[in-house]
Amino acid sequence: MAGRIVSETLTKLSQMGDVTLHEPAGDSPYSERKRRARKQEFNLNDCIAHLSTPRGPKAVMKSMMTTACERNCHYCVFRAGRAKTKRATFSPDEMAGAFDTLQRAKKVDGLFLSSGIIKGSVTTQDKILDTADIIRNKQRYRGYIHLKIMPGIEYDQLYRAMQLADRVSVNLEAPTSERLHKLAPKKIFVQELLRMLQWAEQIRRDRPQERLASSVTQFVVGAVGDTDLELMTMSDKLYAQAQLARVYYSSFSPVPGTTFENLPPSDLLREFRLYQSSFLLRDYQWDVEELPFQLDGNLRTDIDPKQAWADENLAHAPIEIMQAEREQLLRIPGVGPVGANAILRARRRGKLTDLSHLKQIGIRTPQKLAKYVLLAGARPARQRCLF
Repeated sequence: MAGRIVSETLTKLSQMGDVTLHEPAGDSPYSERKRRARKQEFNLNDCIAHLSTPRGPKAVMKSMMTTACERNCHYCVFRAGRAKTKRATFSPDEMAGAFDTLQRAKKVDGLFLSSGIIKGSVTTQDKILDTADIIRNKQRYRGYIHLKIMPGIEYDQLYRAMQLADRVSVNLEAPTSERLHKLAPKKIFVQELLRMLQWAEQIRRDRPQERLASSVTQFVVGAVGDTDLELMTMSDKLYAQAQLARVYYSSFSPVPGTTFENLPPSDLLREFRLYQSSFLLRDYQWDVEELPFQLDGNLRTDIDPKQAWADENLAHAPIEIMQAEREQLLRIPGVGPVGANAILRARRRGKLTDLSHLKQIGIRTPQKLAKYVLLAGARPARQRCLF
């Protein structure tokens, strides 16, 4: 009997396909975002995503407790009233059983679990928590779990989710309350979403001895006039005040049968530039004001933000490689944390006077940084373009 139920659940999962296609969940979100478009026919492999997680690369089962939803977010494929959406619902036992089968068969070693909202956020979150509890405490699974947090759940539910999971997602969707109202009119920016991220950080601070989940969020980019300045300003606040592990940016893509079906899709290159800028804030400790925004509040898409900043600030005031502090070295295009550390080590052994020396210590593209640096007081020789 139990085997038949699991078999039926796996069949239902395979018929749903990748229902979380537009919800990045790993640590390489841009490559994940470039996955194939939706198909008409699915198989069980469509529920399995190969992700870079905090525990390393893993094959992760991505699914939803239900594809039904009582909310009417204007962009969402699962919004209430959309006739084209195939609805399916799983009990906690069904979902946990399906995961256990795939995990024992070594098809997956991780879970990303989301849901539409039915009978309120609290009831829906309980089903997610019940599923994770079965997996952790009955099936004794100790691997990677990423749980979606429903809008406006109770404090104790969030705490329990953070005990069970490695990572939790609270998707703000928009950078301001006004933008969110245009995107998802039934969601409340501060009380239902931002407060969840604030609570999560408070829970971690109050219980430093416990192993608790990190938290992430996601923005839908380009549907309601949001600017890169708005998105980066909110991202910076979240990194500083809520200690987010990551911010995801999902380019808007119109879905037939939704309010926004006739809007143009957002540029994927814009999404990529947002990720690059976000990493400058999170990993390089840049200030938002330093990002090279244009007059309309957006970043250039034809050039990466670090190089755009360098063109404005370093082309006529190059950095001396032999004297610069680590923070200065990280401002140079083509130099990341590994490269900056390599330069500091090499300087203790001798002088760096040529681009070939930078190549030898592991700087992959020394020509890229040539116009932004001095080597022992002189501009490095650059290869001339023949055409």
